[in-house]
Amino acid sequence: YLQDPVTIEVARSNETASTVTQRFFAVGTDDKRKALCHLVHELDVKQAFVFVNSKLGCARLARAMERDGFKTAALHGDKSQDERLKSLDAFKRGEVQLLICTDVAARGLDIKDVPAVFNVDIPFNAEDYVHRIGRTGRAGAEGLAVSFVAPSDNRLLADVEKLTHQKADVETIAWGGRPQGVRNQGQRHWQHEDKQSADDKPAYRAPRMAPRDPWFDKPYEPSAEAPAPTWESQAPSKAGKARGLSAYIRPKTKTPALFRAPQPEDTVTAD
Repeated sequence: YLQDPVTIEVARSNETASTVTQRFFAVGTDDKRKALCHLVHELDVKQAFVFVNSKLGCARLARAMERDGFKTAALHGDKSQDERLKSLDAFKRGEVQLLICTDVAARGLDIKDVPAVFNVDIPFNAEDYVHRIGRTGRAGAEGLAVSFVAPSDNRLLADVEKLTHQKADVETIAWGGRPQGVRNQGQRHWQHEDKQSADDKPAYRAPRMAPRDPWFDKPYEPSAEAPAPTWESQAPSKAGKARGLSAYIRPKTKTPALFRAPQPEDTVTAD
């Protein structure tokens, strides 16, 4: 029905902006906060969105980064509308360096000149990843999107790759935290797992044994004949023997009981 149609589109659905540089780093779950501090200093990031998956994790990370010397603000679903607006205004004015937020800030925010976005957690929904990194690189500006990939995030990362049709090149990070591929030997001494020589291994030492009591090493000696039980030393019961019971079973004793005399009110007459 159309003659020479023309298609005009701004951007295809679930397509990442070409102005955003995406980088992925392999970081352990417990080392994500330290890695975030390191990369913010290393990349000299002035302002950035920092996305996490939970409201509790958002509040905890904001407090921890505040203790590390960063100007932060938390933005999640438990915040009131007034608190959200105040955090966004402070971020726009440059008073806040890191805006720690959940996916409530992944859509609908148009803040220009945001140089970077950090995904501390890979989102559960792959489409949210596209919206998260879309907070940077707006209006033709260059942007940086950094994502931390823990071993438990491999499935979520595969979903992102399938949606964006891009292969994620996961890098290792050189920083002052736990080195990659090593284990802790105590006292902050890190030893490579695959390069440990035989000389570095501690010599085997037999475990210490408690002093043994020589009484337990003596051979068995039968004890003297034990006395007869008390119940066997008692005289047999004649009454129990007469009734065909065991001679050592005591018969029941008769106990006297007091009963009151019949009263007139106890008498019941039939009609």
